[in-house]
Amino acid sequence: MPNSHLRTDILRARTDDGWLLELKRTFSPKHLRHDCDPLLIVPGYGMNGHIFGYHPRGTSMTRHLANEGFEVWTVNLRGQDRSTPLHSHAGEPSIERYALYDLPAALKTVLHATHTHRPQAMLLGCSLGGTISYSYLVHTPAAPVSAIVAMGTPLRWEKVHPAIRLAFSSPTLIGLLRVRGARQMARIAIPALKHLPQLLSIYVNATQVDVSKAAEIVETVEDPHPRINQELSRWIIARDLTIRGLNITRELSRITMPLLLITSNRDGVVPEITSLAARKHWGSRDVDVLRVGNADTWYAHADLYVADTAPREVFTPLAAWLRARNISPALRAA
Repeated sequence: MPNSHLRTDILRARTDDGWLLELKRTFSPKHLRHDCDPLLIVPGYGMNGHIFGYHPRGTSMTRHLANEGFEVWTVNLRGQDRSTPLHSHAGEPSIERYALYDLPAALKTVLHATHTHRPQAMLLGCSLGGTISYSYLVHTPAAPVSAIVAMGTPLRWEKVHPAIRLAFSSPTLIGLLRVRGARQMARIAIPALKHLPQLLSIYVNATQVDVSKAAEIVETVEDPHPRINQELSRWIIARDLTIRGLNITRELSRITMPLLLITSNRDGVVPEITSLAARKHWGSRDVDVLRVGNADTWYAHADLYVADTAPREVFTPLAAWLRARNISPALRAA
């Protein structure tokens, strides 16, 4: 489908504990399908939603999905980009607050403002954004969600890259580390990938990403928060994430909505066995897996969004899966 003129809107969602979250809606007035649930994209660790609307050489994920008829929303969680606290007592970023405050507020705004007038939305969680989505669903039995996609999402840490294990080996130490200027550091590091592709190979395959566009790519980078770092460290050590006394891995057995797992064949940040753990624990058989990459054209963690072949290898099958989830059960059976 050729690119169409897209419309974008910026809306705000207010959380119960004092944050004003930025939401971006993208859709094609020409192609919008009112029989499809709106899609909410949830970003992950150390990032905001910018990358979903940008591609170095081709069509971005949000443009691709909008051209396929979806109303696409991206939320910036607390502390990301232009999401701002309303007062000095607003809760600081944490996985729990992302899942139990930010995501409910974002979904409420989406379903109030959507042009589709649908009563439910679909979730697309990217990396940690998928874990946040799992955690929300576990704690919200009547969630207004019809389907979920998890892209490179950790659940149970069955395998951890040695560099990740070392970096997060001590909750105390990493909680004391406050990183500032991550975006500026990335602006320097990304162009170097062209000459030292192994430098960040667990995160991106420089042979299939235009790293010369660093100035635009790094707009998605956020400074990692010390509390999130501590939570990640404890989670990796324990293997399972626990929020408000609930083991998220075990509790997934109660979730029965359709699930699509998307995993990269050489993801060093979230190895395949870690991201596919959800398939074993999901509460129904309605689980599909999209493995991306091969020996010659391999995919690392971020390649799912910015690789040259991502529009064909990731976005196209993703759109097809989302479309199929909006077919009524009767038609699907027929």
